[in-house]
Amino acid sequence: MTPFETILYAVAGPVATITLNRPEQLNTIVPPLPDEVEAAVGRAVADPAVRVIVLRGAGRSFCAGYDFGEGFTAWDEAIKTDGEWDPGKDFAFSTAPQIAPTQKLMAVWRAPKPVIAQVHGWCVGGGSDFALCADLVIASEDAQIGTPYSRMWGAYLSGMWIYRLGLTRTKFHALTGRPLSGSEAAEAGLVNEAVPFERLEARVAELAGELARIPSSQLAAMKLVVNHAYENMGLASTQTLGPILDGLMRNTPDARAWIERAGEEGVRAAIEQRDGPFGDYSQAPPERRPDPRNVIEP
Repeated sequence: MTPFETILYAVAGPVATITLNRPEQLNTIVPPLPDEVEAAVGRAVADPAVRVIVLRGAGRSFCAGYDFGEGFTAWDEAIKTDGEWDPGKDFAFSTAPQIAPTQKLMAVWRAPKPVIAQVHGWCVGGGSDFALCADLVIASEDAQIGTPYSRMWGAYLSGMWIYRLGLTRTKFHALTGRPLSGSEAAEAGLVNEAVPFERLEARVAELAGELARIPSSQLAAMKLVVNHAYENMGLASTQTLGPILDGLMRNTPDARAWIERAGEEGVRAAIEQRDGPFGDYSQAPPERRPDPRNVIEP
């Protein structure tokens, strides 16, 4: 099989594990990661020995979102014409199932086999949109889950924040961009459980083992009926509007000035400007950040 560049794929008994494997970059999303996730999910679905899929991140974080360290240049060919942002190309690229990164990452939602997201460290931006597409989300208590793009340079992509949290809590986090710890996310119903980091891997393995004892057809039927209920509530429409708005919000005057600052002064300076007044994410005190000692080995 062709080796992957940005992820690892392994099968042990009835469990396939997909590991985001850009640990030095906090597993930020760049090409070809969405394509590779989609291919790995397809591989797991096609393997009759696999009953459960586990999704996790190597290193100190699950996923710190889309990589904008150099603007959004990794995707330039898909969203620009003659070096300028092309809104027509952007909306087509961001919504077409065959090419859209969000749609490719949502392969975990569409797979007939249950997917468990094992979340630790930073799970923010597009990384949180991705993790919340899993069927079950188990987080470490000190994980930080949020959408800093709510303040600048983006919009909800998968819509899962909306459908998991409900109106009252979603409005608060959508408008403020405030993150939740793993413990807070479990209490709010954003994720299923939060456990101490040292218990995270064991708890995910325990849950995967429970699911693996249930017939695959039964798991597929239950997942399908729940997914269709939420799709009937407008999930597909939300996932069309969200990425279109994301493209627009990356190209407002404020957003352009912000990303130019990131290019001139560095990403750290731009993030400090965005999050400093709120005192969260990288600008938070140590007790509101993930413990950097909590590392997942590939």
